[in-house]
Amino acid sequence: MSIDPRFVMLRRRFAVQTAILVVLFLGGYMTYLLLSAYARDFMGIPIMGPINVALLLGIGQFPLTFLLAWAFHLLSVRTLDPLAEELRVGFEEDVEGRVID
Repeated sequence: MSIDPRFVMLRRRFAVQTAILVVLFLGGYMTYLLLSAYARDFMGIPIMGPINVALLLGIGQFPLTFLLAWAFHLLSVRTLDPLAEELRVGFEEDVEGRVID
C-alpha cells in the first residue's frame, strides 16, 4: 500500500497541510514573543482599565490555536478524508477473499 500513488499523494497532502498550519501557529506565537521583547511601549498601551495590548495578544493565542485546529479539520475533511476513504475501500476490496494472518 505504501507504494500506491494515491497513498503517496495522501501523505504529501497531509505533510503540506500540517506544515502550513504549524508555520502559521509558530509565526503568530513568535510575533507575540518578539513584540513582548522588543515593542514594550506598544504592548503596554492600555485598552480598557488594566487590560493592555499584551494581555489581549496573549489571550488571543488561545483563539488562534483553536482557529488553526478548526482550519485543519475543515481542510482534512475536504482534501484528506475523501482520498483516505478511497484508499480504504480499495484496500478492503483487495483484501476481501484473502486470508489475513
